[in-house]
Amino acid sequence: FAAEEFSIEPRRWCFPFAGCVGYRGYFSKEAAEAFAATLRAEGLGVQVAGIPAYSTLGWLDDPVLNTFIHYPETELARLIFHELSHQVVYAAGDTAFNESFATAVEQIGAQRWLSRFGDEAARREYAALEQRRQDFRALTGHTRAALQALYASPLGDEAKRQRKAALFAQMRADYAALREGPWRGFAGYDRFFAQANNASLGVLGAYLQWVPAFQALFQQEGENFPRFYAAVQRLADQPKPERERALQALMPAAAATSKEP
Repeated sequence: FAAEEFSIEPRRWCFPFAGCVGYRGYFSKEAAEAFAATLRAEGLGVQVAGIPAYSTLGWLDDPVLNTFIHYPETELARLIFHELSHQVVYAAGDTAFNESFATAVEQIGAQRWLSRFGDEAARREYAALEQRRQDFRALTGHTRAALQALYASPLGDEAKRQRKAALFAQMRADYAALREGPWRGFAGYDRFFAQANNASLGVLGAYLQWVPAFQALFQQEGENFPRFYAAVQRLADQPKPERERALQALMPAAAATSKEP
């Protein structure tokens, strides 16, 4: 992932079938690091991170990998729901649409899976994990919004750099307070916050941007997955500006109707 010094919009690359996306994927860490070095030489902020799973968009059977097969059952279910959703609907060139849709499906699917197959211990474990995820989203989302406002402001470059550094320092301090307080020492996000930059916050935003809209649409379609998928496909078939207007129109309803925080 890469982004400019004063932007959280991810750099995009274009490929056959997948269209343009805000990241590049590698099977070799060395190759990824080598390409990252060329981007840093351009002055971009870069994030190189391991990804536990990926989708081939239905062109091939999605692989089951040792990076996730030993996850706790509910977490494994979440990941499978997310990756398989890319085979159901995919809008080439719209990372925020595709990843927000997949994230909504994983959240809805995990709740249904738990209600049908989960025992009390699994529900407690999932509730604890989900609470930390919500805290993480709230903290990073607040910082992302503050950075967006800063980068759009008329301040000079040096003033922006100083304020940017202060915002990242505050985010890391707030994370430390979460980790040592409500999270009781859980350190699973240490690496993310240690390496956090415009690029990592930008791509994280793509995974979350339209989740409330998709959750609202699911309820609008009677919580019926076939109807929901058909409605999402209709959105995917629209030009991107029209698609985003439709999603934005769903966002106000999401706050009142969404079962997911």
